[in-house]
Amino acid sequence: MAKETIESDSTDKSEPIPPMQRLLDNHFLLLFIGVVVPTVLYTLWGVMELSQIPISQ
Repeated sequence: MAKETIESDSTDKSEPIPPMQRLLDNHFLLLFIGVVVPTVLYTLWGVMELSQIPISQ
C-alpha cells in the first residue's frame, strides 16, 4: 500500500503548478505588491482629497 502512495506522489509532480500557487510562492513579488498597491491607493486618495478643496480668494 505504501508503494502505491509513492507512485501517485511521483505522478503528481508532473502536473503543472497552478498560477495562484506560483504567485503566492514568490515572496519578492508579494513584497512588491504589498508596497506598491497601498502607495498607489493612498496617493490617488490624497490627490482626490486635494482636488476637492475649494480655491480660496
